[in-house]
Amino acid sequence: MAWLVLVIAGLFEVVWAFAMKQSDGFTRPWPTVLMAVAMLLSVVLLSWSMRVLPLGTAYTAWTGIGAVGAFVAGVAVLGEAASPLRILAAVLIVSGLLLMKLASPE
Repeated sequence: MAWLVLVIAGLFEVVWAFAMKQSDGFTRPWPTVLMAVAMLLSVVLLSWSMRVLPLGTAYTAWTGIGAVGAFVAGVAVLGEAASPLRILAAVLIVSGLLLMKLASPE
């Protein structure tokens, strides 16, 4: 259950990062509100998952999900570059996440 909550927390991290980009420096109110709500939910869910998961595992997975998710959202929605090196970097992050999951005691 802690891993599911952690994945959801990571997805909220993607939402707040995307909303932050859309807020245009906090000049657009609705993306700014969405960012704040998603950020709060993300941190609360991360905190809940840390009741079971080790700090290093939970935090690494949370930031990795956010980083790769933001990369995918940037490429898919915002038309950002998907160069071979950027894709390789995302693959390496996902590989690290899988290793953290395999090494986790839960």
